[in-house]
Amino acid sequence: MARDLELEATIVEKWAAVEPVLDERSRRRWAGAESRAIGYGGDSLVSAATGLSRPTVRAGRLEIESGVAPDARIRRAGAGRPRLDGSQPGLKAALEALVDPVTRGDPQSPLRWTCKSRAQLTAVLVKAGWRVSSTSVGRLLHALGYSLQSMRKSREGQSHPQRNAQFEHINATAEDCLERGQPVISVDTKKKELVGEFKNAGREWQPKGTPDTALVHDFPQDAEGKAIPYGIYDMGRNEGWVNVGRDHDTPAFAVASIRRWWQAMGRGAYPNAQELFITADAGGSNGYRSRAWKHELQKFADQTRLKIRVSHFPPGTSKWNKIEHRLFCHITRNWRGKGLCSFETIVDLIGNTKTEAGLRVKAKLDKRIYPTGAVISKLEMAALSLHRNDFQGDWNYELHPRAGDQSTAKPSRKLQR
Repeated sequence: MARDLELEATIVEKWAAVEPVLDERSRRRWAGAESRAIGYGGDSLVSAATGLSRPTVRAGRLEIESGVAPDARIRRAGAGRPRLDGSQPGLKAALEALVDPVTRGDPQSPLRWTCKSRAQLTAVLVKAGWRVSSTSVGRLLHALGYSLQSMRKSREGQSHPQRNAQFEHINATAEDCLERGQPVISVDTKKKELVGEFKNAGREWQPKGTPDTALVHDFPQDAEGKAIPYGIYDMGRNEGWVNVGRDHDTPAFAVASIRRWWQAMGRGAYPNAQELFITADAGGSNGYRSRAWKHELQKFADQTRLKIRVSHFPPGTSKWNKIEHRLFCHITRNWRGKGLCSFETIVDLIGNTKTEAGLRVKAKLDKRIYPTGAVISKLEMAALSLHRNDFQGDWNYELHPRAGDQSTAKPSRKLQR
């Protein structure tokens, strides 16, 4: 590396001294001679030091090696094929009018409702009378400061004024629970998947010429059913549990998934647990507005005698939930390019998800029925041992185990933060 830097500095110094007095052929052959003297990697090194292209340096080196006889013809400076913007004034402006962010929304634009690929841009320009190739269009686009770009998911919508404060509250609560040896879990429903011989995005190595086949169309009526993976990620132990449902994604299903995790993994890992901290999204089957979610959590608290603490992420920030980038992304990567032909296949693929960081996942198929449309009355809500936090009580609350006659449980009261 140090040798290359020294050589490059030397070539730069020599090039600055000789370049003004050399014509085109002399520059090419001088660069080729330097490259030949350096040996392996010389073309790249000389190109970087002089600014000449690698093909030019290589051409000069080959001329020297083949012993090409001197030629009296020398192309004058600036000669060669005329530039498109010189021979066809207005071409750049016409091209930019098709792709410029301001004008591309013009209903009169011929590419208003099409993807602006080089081929389509070239076709429109040629149809308008310009003489240009697809390669030249690409070169002109780069000269105008354009590049190929895809849409990026980065806009989260309107930000809630308490967004950052809620993040800090969740982090502080999670750290406190983990320090005290209490379980902290992140929960959510993964994207629902049609079960059958459908194409699954991604690629994997296969014997050449023998790709797996799938149906041409993804019609729901051709599916065996729809898999609903509800995940629980244990932040303290870097473990995951996925309850794969096949009925409906309801609050009852969400809490049943948490209950199955507790019975299969949580209770053994945390024998002395007195409380459980859950972080969840703001919507869906575990949304903060759902009465049924709180009602089911209360039954879970009564059964396990655990104090259930819940914090919801602000609306529009579900991607911040740990389960998204600690569990679900690895499951998606593990089954990419594989057909999700049966519920058993999905369970096996999820259960065999592992990472070098130590993530281990268990999965079970849930064949139970979860009816929709459950209605929780105000009287039932008043019977819950629900305690809202003083800070954003809709997002942060606790459900305490009830004792005695549950119908006489006291209504919710405020907690200090």
